[in-house]
Amino acid sequence: MKRHFLKNRPVFLCFSVVLIALLQVSCNNDKSNTTDEKEEEATATLPPVETNPANSKYNPAFKGQTRIGGVKTKTEYIVKVFATGLTNPWGMENLPDGRILVTQKNGTMRIVTQAGTVGGTITGIPAVNSSGQGGLLDVAVDPDFATNRMVYWSFSQTGTNGTATAVAKGKLSADETKIENAVVIYKAIPEFNSTLHYGSRLAWDKQGNLFVSTGERSDIQSRPLAQKLDAALGKIVRITKNGAAATGNPFIGQTGVLPEIYSYGHRNVQGLAIHPVTGELWEAELGPLGGDEINKITASKNYGWPTISYGLEYSGSPIGQGITTKSGLEQPVYYWDPVISPSGITFYSGNQINEWANNLFVAALSGQHVVRLVLKDNVVVGEERLLTTYKSRFRDVLEGKDGALYAVTDGSNASIYKIGK
Repeated sequence: MKRHFLKNRPVFLCFSVVLIALLQVSCNNDKSNTTDEKEEEATATLPPVETNPANSKYNPAFKGQTRIGGVKTKTEYIVKVFATGLTNPWGMENLPDGRILVTQKNGTMRIVTQAGTVGGTITGIPAVNSSGQGGLLDVAVDPDFATNRMVYWSFSQTGTNGTATAVAKGKLSADETKIENAVVIYKAIPEFNSTLHYGSRLAWDKQGNLFVSTGERSDIQSRPLAQKLDAALGKIVRITKNGAAATGNPFIGQTGVLPEIYSYGHRNVQGLAIHPVTGELWEAELGPLGGDEINKITASKNYGWPTISYGLEYSGSPIGQGITTKSGLEQPVYYWDPVISPSGITFYSGNQINEWANNLFVAALSGQHVVRLVLKDNVVVGEERLLTTYKSRFRDVLEGKDGALYAVTDGSNASIYKIGK
């Protein structure tokens, strides 16, 4: 019997191995199905958040380029008024200790504490032209601020032949009441007699160079300069801390081309942000009557304005030839029609609200809300509108050092809202 037992044991073992394998396959299939269901559930969408009719009859270049399905945040969060009493704020930036540095259009800055207290005005900033859309615009704190206390800002500067988007830098005094030794390091040429479409946002790359966005100044005469490489209007430029063209810029060494240009064919870029994972540059720019855009920026690329657009003239007539695509011109990742008037943008790391990790948030002026865009493989897969009940024009958004999201409104008695747990 012993021999018989030993003789048949391999058969039993083989049967057991096969049975276990089948069970493993079954379990794996169940696990796979569960994963697929979760992924499908995560990308399932509600009806699009935009329900108003479009201004144009243009068709998107690809599915999901506009009016993507809606999403709704599942995590509970709190919205509260964080700070009040700001006068026409434009840009926000974190200080290393968690306080927020805010620019005001009239040419001053304020520091908001972690408790929401707004400090006194910071002076010493060169004169700004605050007419129209001009004034003191965005602000960027030096990556080495803890040791050098340097601050950079963009503003509209009056010149001999008109106004221009300019960038300056200076040292925040120890008592935080003034900017010391302010100097203009860059001016977007040519100057133009307009008070519109200055841009302008600032963002640091990983090498410590500064991205600066400019507008094409709106006028029908200046508009074509967005396509010209000897002009800095309608561009994203990349400069050093001293204002020189950054090493590695795509057009360095080319005759008749401004070496600071990084990308071109833009209308009025008021949003710049670096993706926290890929390090890629993204932007938001205002369209005319329809055609607000979100773009992922690649060096040397032409983003089309005014040759192509998903918007119309304010009169309702087509822009140029009335085309939305053309070989060699980049398509927006996403666009809106009707407009929301996108201004500042930021990527969210997910420090407080995990499901928001790497989502793009957009401050909407005419839209009077904050947009949440869910991205997957550089494609928008969902859109949500936040803070809609406050009926406010939102100028900028910022992820604070504490992991909360901060949104500042536009206007003479503006507020900062804090969104988080």
